[in-house]
Amino acid sequence: MSCIRKTLSVCPVCLNPVNAQLIRNDGKVYMEKNCPLHGNFSIVVWHDKVNMETWRGDLPEINDKERARCPHGCAGCTEHLQGRCCVLLEVTDKCNLRCEYCFADKLESEPDLGELKNAIDIIMKVDDEDKPILQFSGGEPTLRDDLPELVAYAHIKGCRYTQLNSNGLRLCEDEEYVSALAQAGLSFVFMQFDGVCDSIYETLRGAPLLDKKLRAIEMCDKYNIGVTLVPTIVRGVNDKQIGDMIRLACSLSPAVRGIHFQPVSFFGRYPYSEYSPNVDRFTLDELLFCIGEQAGIDISLLHPSRCDHPLCGFHGSFIADGSSLKPLLRANPSDCYTVTTARRNREYVGERWKRSQKAQTSCCKNEGTKSLDDFLNTVTTHGFTISAMAFQDAINLDIERLRRCSLHVYDKGVIRPFCAKYLTPI
Repeated sequence: MSCIRKTLSVCPVCLNPVNAQLIRNDGKVYMEKNCPLHGNFSIVVWHDKVNMETWRGDLPEINDKERARCPHGCAGCTEHLQGRCCVLLEVTDKCNLRCEYCFADKLESEPDLGELKNAIDIIMKVDDEDKPILQFSGGEPTLRDDLPELVAYAHIKGCRYTQLNSNGLRLCEDEEYVSALAQAGLSFVFMQFDGVCDSIYETLRGAPLLDKKLRAIEMCDKYNIGVTLVPTIVRGVNDKQIGDMIRLACSLSPAVRGIHFQPVSFFGRYPYSEYSPNVDRFTLDELLFCIGEQAGIDISLLHPSRCDHPLCGFHGSFIADGSSLKPLLRANPSDCYTVTTARRNREYVGERWKRSQKAQTSCCKNEGTKSLDDFLNTVTTHGFTISAMAFQDAINLDIERLRRCSLHVYDKGVIRPFCAKYLTPI
């Protein structure tokens, strides 16, 4: 047993800051922490399917002075180490599903149109080059009939990329609504998509939804709105379908622009009494291993996040070719650990997830790349990303990771890092 990192976390019961260590023991890495009031906690955070130190690179530890305000001072803190790539705006608490794994409160309420336009004003009150992706979220944001007006307003305020976080239920059946979103300038949809069979949806979402998800993708395709599939990965439920989801997503290109995995986090309404921290936690390195094993993808093509902390996510760029993927590039490994800006990351994400306005060509598999122009057009029309984001909860919160967060949330006039905003005691 050896200590490989010192950091800061919170007590998962009272949320008071506590010292924490990352300890390697029996081929796994645990976060160990102690609260004077609530005792010791030991949580597995990495299974060494990929070596943690190699993956993280040479990022320095944070010192006591740097971490003093985290996480409860997270609201425009001058000590935060990253800008805002994306800002999430909750436009409603209402939802047409009640998923067990959800951070939304479902209070059956929503801000009025004026409040939300004022929020957009605040979010976009930065230099043009620093305006973040604006993600409309909830609840289920498509329950608002005026969502197209909000999308259009964001673009008027200079937002280059607008993103809809949706379960797809309204998108699959209301063509007039999808058309209105497209005309308003919606850039892409982040669509909840948890598996390739209905039993998965019945377990996680309470209903057989696969056909509706596929019809929603078809509807977005009709109006040239890019779709990225977003599976929540839950051990023992859909972790054996990771490869199948990648293959399905690839076969749906160019309508589907990529797949963005989110290993389940334990906050919101999830009952802690049903949680076994060292069994249920599905770690980022396990996800990488499953992608390699189930999809046959060389995981060296998947690179640690250079915008957020490397332990928070990864990304890889490909060209979709039928039901298979061709790597778009092989980055210099040393470049993977070079921290990039939120601005550059925003352009990387935005350009890959949106649909091209160019004529949709066949993939290179069928026509071949006859020239550089042909190749660049194929990259534009059939580019495909595999990415992931491992959100933190009170059980495994690592302040070193939080301080590099580029995904933020509008919260009553201030903008906070995602994992600080949704931090809830067990």
